[in-house]
Amino acid sequence: MGAQAAQIAEGTRLIAIGASTGGVEALVQLLSGFPCDCPPTVVVQHMPAFFTANFAGRLDSVCRPRVAEAWDGAPLERGTIWLAPGGETHLEVVWSAQRVCRLIAAPPVNRHRPSVDVLFRSVASGLGSRATGALLTGMGRDGAEGLLEMRRAGARTIAQDRDTSTIYGMPRAALELGAVDFGTPLNRIAEAIFPAQAPQKEAV
Repeated sequence: MGAQAAQIAEGTRLIAIGASTGGVEALVQLLSGFPCDCPPTVVVQHMPAFFTANFAGRLDSVCRPRVAEAWDGAPLERGTIWLAPGGETHLEVVWSAQRVCRLIAAPPVNRHRPSVDVLFRSVASGLGSRATGALLTGMGRDGAEGLLEMRRAGARTIAQDRDTSTIYGMPRAALELGAVDFGTPLNRIAEAIFPAQAPQKEAV
């Protein structure tokens, strides 16, 4: 178990997370459990413009990695969490000679801008099996199709379970599509993302 978990964790080069209703507190709980040298992490939280910068600052005050609002060209580096700005653009990732965030001016997707689906699809295309995706609480189904694309590309995929979701819309849509096999309680998602750090049970 230990060797296999370490190998899985080492294979993750980027983490992508999407959330909507109830996601603010869910993200505070989840991201505050990330190690300081976590893989580059990108987050879409459905939130109006001008609110995301303040939320990024709040996260930065409680998280060990650096958390900031994403900007076009922001480098995807270990120990950094980028939060998509609300309002006018979608967040995508570029993972090639450059490894950066891209802010794309385009119409809303699933009535949202930024859209979780747009982010997840760019991760599926750019990283395939080298990524981990997590879809948290939220109304509707934004992110479900993108999470399925990530899974089909070989990525590890996680969705919050019904009992710990404020609104079990987006995670349920992901489960129904087959993007995940089961829901994961919020307090176990960090462990699922970083299995090598999970505490080992004592032998009995």
